[in-house]
Amino acid sequence: MLTYKAMYKYLDEGVHAEVLDFPGAITFGATLEEARRRLASALVDMAETNLLLGEPLPHPDPTTDDPEADIEEPIHLLLTAASRIVLGPERSYLGASSSGDPQLHCDQDLQATGHPCTIVMP
Repeated sequence: MLTYKAMYKYLDEGVHAEVLDFPGAITFGATLEEARRRLASALVDMAETNLLLGEPLPHPDPTTDDPEADIEEPIHLLLTAASRIVLGPERSYLGASSSGDPQLHCDQDLQATGHPCTIVMP
């Protein structure tokens, strides 16, 4: 588990949210609860993108802060690893296992659940 720092700023239109020590993890919500949910999802999306591109994850920096933030709090990124994953019959593959690159396995039946893809490291 990696622990980054989330910040929230109340605006007239809603709540701005971003992970201060993970560039690109940024979102907006009508309420604080919605902003928290969306930020957690944005953090996972950014981490998956980094891994698929072969880029390292940013190191958490607990000293990072934003003087304009109304709220700062920890946000946790949980990663799981697997050596082999078997999905249902309808799946697509991105990447190339022969080169040793990570593969993204997407099961069309799971897209409605919000967890359609799994990163598999050969």
